[in-house]
Amino acid sequence: MTRATPAPETVTVHVPFRLVKRGGRKEMHLPDGASRQHKIDNTLIKALARAFRWKRMLETGEFASISEVARSEGIAFTYMARVLRLTLLAPDIVEAILDGTQDPAVTLSRVLEPFPVAWSGQCNYFVQTG
Repeated sequence: MTRATPAPETVTVHVPFRLVKRGGRKEMHLPDGASRQHKIDNTLIKALARAFRWKRMLETGEFASISEVARSEGIAFTYMARVLRLTLLAPDIVEAILDGTQDPAVTLSRVLEPFPVAWSGQCNYFVQTG
């Protein structure tokens, strides 16, 4: 009767990745070529939803100015104006955010900073300066 070799007590697996702080949270970045899962950024999606809702409120005449909407929502005018700029994002960037496939450089803090209004320049802007 032969005996099986006992299983080792410890198994070590090497997984190459690095931790990066993103929006106050730590995020794991895998090496190039590794399969990536979709990462939905709920904070960014919520900001997009608010921006388009506020834009619709202005376009329908429900409110006459950004100041009125800000007062009604109890939000600082300056913050509202920055969030409203999200309605100027290129449709492919918005779609990527909603799918969770946006470039890692596309974070809420980055999109609240000034970015090119021309859709053609936005993709390169977020990838190159992220």
